[in-house]
Amino acid sequence: MPMSRRSALGLAAASAAAALVPPTGAEAQQTSYANPVVWQDFADVEVIRVGAEFYMTASTMHYSPGAPVLRSRDLVNWEFIGHSVPSLDFGAKYDLNGARGYVRGIWASTIAHRPAEQRFYWLGQIDFARSYMYTATNPAGPWTRHAELARAYYDAGMLVDTDGTMYVAYGNTQISVAQLSADGRSEVRNQQVFSTPSSIGTLEGARFYKINGNYYIFLTRPANGQYILKSSSPWGPYELRQVLLDMPGPISGGGVPHQGALVSTPTGAWHYMAFVDAYPGGRMPALAPITWTADGWPQVTTAGGAWGATYPFPNLTPAPVPSLIGTDTFTASTLAAKWEWNHNPDHTKWTTGAGLRLQTATVTNDLYSARNTLTHRIQGPSSTATVELDLAEMRDGDRTGLAMLRDASAWIGVKRDAGTLRAVMVDGLTMDAGWNTTGTGTERASADLCTTRIWLRAAADIRPGAGRQAVFSYSTDGVNFLGLGPAFTLNSNWTFFMGYRFAVFNHAASALGGAVTVDRFTVATP
Repeated sequence: MPMSRRSALGLAAASAAAALVPPTGAEAQQTSYANPVVWQDFADVEVIRVGAEFYMTASTMHYSPGAPVLRSRDLVNWEFIGHSVPSLDFGAKYDLNGARGYVRGIWASTIAHRPAEQRFYWLGQIDFARSYMYTATNPAGPWTRHAELARAYYDAGMLVDTDGTMYVAYGNTQISVAQLSADGRSEVRNQQVFSTPSSIGTLEGARFYKINGNYYIFLTRPANGQYILKSSSPWGPYELRQVLLDMPGPISGGGVPHQGALVSTPTGAWHYMAFVDAYPGGRMPALAPITWTADGWPQVTTAGGAWGATYPFPNLTPAPVPSLIGTDTFTASTLAAKWEWNHNPDHTKWTTGAGLRLQTATVTNDLYSARNTLTHRIQGPSSTATVELDLAEMRDGDRTGLAMLRDASAWIGVKRDAGTLRAVMVDGLTMDAGWNTTGTGTERASADLCTTRIWLRAAADIRPGAGRQAVFSYSTDGVNFLGLGPAFTLNSNWTFFMGYRFAVFNHAASALGGAVTVDRFTVATP
């Protein structure tokens, strides 16, 4: 995995409050787009096209459900439609039961479509030790998990050949190809096809293509390069070309665009969707046009030698999609696909439809060990989350709130003790390099409450670089907000792989039985 990389949750495409906004006026005449095309944390992306629609998947590590599926009709405007992995059913640690799965789970995986049976396939490796195939006839789900494959395919890239044969390219430094059985659930042949020269170092993050009769394995050199292999046979021999190395990226302070996928439009134009390391926010998808040399090698279209901050809009009509942000009032019977839990939730302890009711599911003083913490990606370069909470069912010892969640975390929320409610700001929640808790938090500020309804707010600056901050505030009327506690400096180190997320939590420090209701959650940009 490159150093930069990297069930009951509903498969609804958007929240009940999200509105489909058709392009009008200047938007309808859109002639260019800006990078990143999605300023949210979607790592290790793969993009495929099926007919006139594009689908994208990404790594989600310990978040559940895993492997989001996003859809677009123009490669620029994307919407959530579901998840390929409905639940992280890979052991008790993913239930926060005796262990934890932080920075494990869903790493670089692959999605493909098999036209002959109109079926989607998702393949991923879990814990470096095993791989699973999931299938669906609708990319929004439901997805079905099949038996564990006999081999662990590290950083897999699937290819469905023109005759329907399925192949997987995978590996780190030593790149192999496997041919799968007709149903995609077992292996019938395996062969190493390439060994990375020591002068390059590591190649991984495979994507596998057949283009104009040639086979290509697209590989990343983490975290600053991209290479490609080409052959007339899936089994090689393969030639190697450098696609990019140390190319300046489109996000100020961010890294080199790399990894990701190649994809064509219905009219034959090609694009490369990479990601850009942009911590503390995570890894952001960026799109660039691709041209091909006369002898069949891809070239990135640059702007002054760099990956462009803007490019001409693809030769596609801008298409309406629900916003990736906005307000959710939790009136639908399932959660929207933009929501992901920190590890698998206890499904007996939450409901939605009349607001999101979160019963306490864990007795702990450690947020990192608390179940049923619900997360939302942060919109860059800066955005604000506001959550409205009904506290009437809290019990003594309960803690609820809105967190900036990562391996160094802070939160604003409410503690109930001895029948009294207090608004509090807490920081100092930390993990070590093994993702074990080293700090459960220090209360930095508090204010007595005489109401059972509160609005909590976190404003986050996730532009890449050190020293970025989040600030917390609260309100008892939803209009007037008071700052609480010091600004929280975000951790911009890459090693947790995932970027910061907004997170709503409710856990018990004494005994189960309490609950809160989330009546509204809004993510807005300045």
